[in-house]
Amino acid sequence: MGFSALPPRLDSTTAAYVLTAINNWIPHADAAIMHVSPPWAAMLGGYSPADAVDTVQVPLANYYRARGLDIVFTVDATDGLNRAAEAPELVAAGRSITDTMVQRLYREWVYAVALKIQPAYLGLAAETNLIRALAPDSVYQALVTMANAVATQINSASLPSQLFVSVQVEVAWGRPTGPYQGIAQDLSDFPFVEALGLSSYPYLGGFADPEAIPLDYYSRIPQGTTLPVLVVEGGWPSISVAGVTSSLDEEARYIGQQERLLDSAKAKGVFQLTFYDFDLSANPPPPGSALLLFTHLGLADSAMRAKPALAVWDSVLHRPRAP
Repeated sequence: MGFSALPPRLDSTTAAYVLTAINNWIPHADAAIMHVSPPWAAMLGGYSPADAVDTVQVPLANYYRARGLDIVFTVDATDGLNRAAEAPELVAAGRSITDTMVQRLYREWVYAVALKIQPAYLGLAAETNLIRALAPDSVYQALVTMANAVATQINSASLPSQLFVSVQVEVAWGRPTGPYQGIAQDLSDFPFVEALGLSSYPYLGGFADPEAIPLDYYSRIPQGTTLPVLVVEGGWPSISVAGVTSSLDEEARYIGQQERLLDSAKAKGVFQLTFYDFDLSANPPPPGSALLLFTHLGLADSAMRAKPALAVWDSVLHRPRAP
């Protein structure tokens, strides 16, 4: 169980501020999630993929391990806020993952992550079913090609990470109108997976209350497989925002309901990308930005004060563990 290094203020990236933010959530975690986009602009500018991993990701991974945290790593190769689009850095450069040179950079960077960090679980693509649904087919097929290629390289080197891709739970369920879609195509397109990552934001799937989420919401997704399941991103807002009605109490109740969903799926882990709410006062996103839907998912507010949901999270963290 754990979080990512995202601090409350996205415009403040000083090492001291980020470390303070991380140190505040470490007592509430036994693992960390690194959800990272390849540094497209730097690599297109000539920076070595391996050097990029050494400079940015390795020091953070080493810090997590020094604090006793296991590491799960997800590679996000497209636009995390708009799955119809490619990564903003690639768009700005007029490039695409359909370019063979860009695919080579992805493979070299991901392989460097696998070699130098060796996370317990390594996700080679994020929300594959949502990308397939929204992005041009050429982009999705490029993702399939390069993920499978680097998976072969990682496995040939006998590197220890269990490989996965993540799927979007609301899309798999056909939310909000149905019918259930499943993930058969994802399993066919990414046959290397040894685990299954779940991305779930049920309030975006039309659930008005946490208790309305069915208990097989996670466990139905991997049916027919023996794949272990990890929730690698998700949450529920603590305020009413962007047309979604919620509250501090509702967020806390969601963590309680999620415990039941995790038990039903015999999940191996659960992560939120945000431990804190975002303070965007200095740089507010434009009206209609998808970021507005994710600003208040933290278990602490933007001033780093605990919210009621954190006590529920801690009660799950401190449960006796199955052998």
